[in-house]
Amino acid sequence: MSSQSVSAPPASATDSVLLASEPMPEGTKEVSGVDFDRFQGRDITVAELVDNLTNTGFQGSAVAEAARIINEMRAFRQPETGEKTTIFLGYTSNLISSGLRDTLRYLVKHNHVSAIVTTAGGVEEDIIKCLAPTYLGAFSTPGAGLRAKGLNRIGNLLVPNNNYCAFEDWVVPLLDTMLEEQEAAKLKARGTGNEEDELHWTPSRITERLGREINNEDSVLYWAAKNSIPVFCPALTDGSLGDMLYFHTYKSSPQRLRVDIVDDVRRINSMAVRAARAGMIILGGGVVKHHIANACLMRNGAEHAVYVNTAQEFDGSDAGARPDEAVSWGKIKTDAQAVKVYAEATAVFPLIVAASFARAAPPQTSTQN
Repeated sequence: MSSQSVSAPPASATDSVLLASEPMPEGTKEVSGVDFDRFQGRDITVAELVDNLTNTGFQGSAVAEAARIINEMRAFRQPETGEKTTIFLGYTSNLISSGLRDTLRYLVKHNHVSAIVTTAGGVEEDIIKCLAPTYLGAFSTPGAGLRAKGLNRIGNLLVPNNNYCAFEDWVVPLLDTMLEEQEAAKLKARGTGNEEDELHWTPSRITERLGREINNEDSVLYWAAKNSIPVFCPALTDGSLGDMLYFHTYKSSPQRLRVDIVDDVRRINSMAVRAARAGMIILGGGVVKHHIANACLMRNGAEHAVYVNTAQEFDGSDAGARPDEAVSWGKIKTDAQAVKVYAEATAVFPLIVAASFARAAPPQTSTQN
């Protein structure tokens, strides 16, 4: 073996490891993180922190991108009419059970969103928390022991059974009143011969009524009713509220409360169709994600979309799908500003809100299409 072959690595290895790079495209951003030295002597604000995550990479960049897209949603004004973006907010029930309810209430209280889509738990847990508290527990607490104590576990949250008893005591008399109003309107319609005099309860009308009746400023539904923000709940019966409605059918027999879900589909789809621009902010997946996206299909897609959830796309689930999949269905426009943040919402959504809706200085007005 020659001395040259011993002292030099194989050419195939050097060619592989030391492959020459092509120049990076002009404008490509360099990776950089939060330089805390810049904030020596004062506290860094959450908005500054999120802004400085832009070039961090991974989900740090996604959090910053979500805040940027939401600020674009808020800044838009239709040039001729001044109309703003119609912002659809979706969230699953566990987020109302958690302390993120306070963040969601802030958005609704200050009219930062146009419509809400949630699940049955997202409705009832909001009301229940006005009647009795939810407690912090542990993910590891055995279910059998909790069952014996009449405690229900939602992740690391604990909800006593008594909370649902209090909810039943509160909601059943209201269901009685709603049934009386429905039947009275039916009799009126028979007398006038005008079907428009009938009262058709829909999930969004029920959630509005619940918000008005609870009359509690801690409630998301209260502020939604006060600010005329519709709360859609296509799966209204999938929870304790469904249990109450089920038991009520026996209590009120032979009369029965009727709920029209088709009218609500027409209502949310019409909101999307008439929107000058549509934006989606969806926390979690399942029915809330699909219901908003499908409404935006009626206008050939939303211009803005922010997803926040932990689901992966490998199983083909709607929850795990990235925004680009919705583009293929026409639910998000091909040139839309969209991002998915792969993170648990209670950890990152308050940061996003602090860097967008809750900024001290409002975003600049934009008339760009």
